[in-house]
Amino acid sequence: MRMLVLGAGLQGSACAYDLLANTDHEVVIADLAVDSLPAFLHPYIGGRLSVQRVDANDRTGIRDAMEGVSAVMSAFPYYFNLGMAVAAVDSGAHFCDLGGNTEIVLQQKGLHERAREKGLSVIPDCGLAPGMVNILAEHGIRSLDTTRAVRIYVGGLPQNPQPPLNYQIVYSLEGVLDYYTTLSWVLRDGRPLQVAALSEIEELSFAGAGTLEAFHTAGGLSAMAQRYEGQIPSMEYKTLRYPGHARAMETIRDLGLLGLEPVEVKGQKVAPRDLFISVVGPKLRKDYRESPDLVALRVEAEGDKDGVPTLLRWDLLDRFDPQTGITAMMRTTGFSLAITAALQAAGDIEPGVWTPDECMPAAAYIDALAQRNVVIHEHRLSPVG
Repeated sequence: MRMLVLGAGLQGSACAYDLLANTDHEVVIADLAVDSLPAFLHPYIGGRLSVQRVDANDRTGIRDAMEGVSAVMSAFPYYFNLGMAVAAVDSGAHFCDLGGNTEIVLQQKGLHERAREKGLSVIPDCGLAPGMVNILAEHGIRSLDTTRAVRIYVGGLPQNPQPPLNYQIVYSLEGVLDYYTTLSWVLRDGRPLQVAALSEIEELSFAGAGTLEAFHTAGGLSAMAQRYEGQIPSMEYKTLRYPGHARAMETIRDLGLLGLEPVEVKGQKVAPRDLFISVVGPKLRKDYRESPDLVALRVEAEGDKDGVPTLLRWDLLDRFDPQTGITAMMRTTGFSLAITAALQAAGDIEPGVWTPDECMPAAAYIDALAQRNVVIHEHRLSPVG
């Protein structure tokens, strides 16, 4: 089978590597910038890995790249996801993406009948969060007889934080700022509603990472708040950072420095966010071998099992792999995308458009991650309070 990865950045490269290392599929990686692929892909070039230059805005070029492939994985920015899904279905290929924008996911849902009739599956939101965390949350819901609350926490962090923000770029600064400025969906009293990003800060302790703070950001729940309306009283997703980060970013946001509306600066129109990214981005971009990252994750489902109050918890702490040079964020996000596509290509996903929590076999997914040494630990506890 031939598999197409759209996007040759961090996540797309990790996705391609995982397919090459763990399947016998041929892989095509396509992007405008394909001249500087990471070293871990070089041994495969000219063998099972081929490279194709394509512009995400070139509809004809994209459809040509999709010709004859079994599955398409999109690591392009989220705003391309709807168009890429349409093109894949039209081309007769399964499709999955990294998602992150719930409104676009709901639009992709409109392709359900079209995909089903063609025997294809489309799965948006297949990275770490959304993606892995939603599969674990659904696994918890299905393992309980009744569920009262679902809590999701995840963050990509430097192993050695440096002030003033105690943060470094682990995927896309543009994406991070979107999450910090967009309202976040939650369930309260069984009703979906939106709360402000960076709000309702709480502290949690993680073995191996110390004390972290958690706060609301957008996108992590995918469409679960809408799906479980009236069925589960409480559900929320929060991002993890080192203490103090949320208040610092809230100040920056509230001063207008993350705004998208251009302002005049000495006769030039400049969007404050573009200026912020240009100035701050280089300071937060590190060499991962010198400043390795980690991913911390916790998913909790609380309810009753066999008449007993029960708290199910899944924890993950993954770290930069110095042997391959693949970061923890790439391992947990790019590998997740590749595992999803491999299951699609194998025919293990029912045709139609599904979010990962609706269609992914949790046990097979968790086992696949463990084979890649991305180990998720499950705990059954008694709720506190």
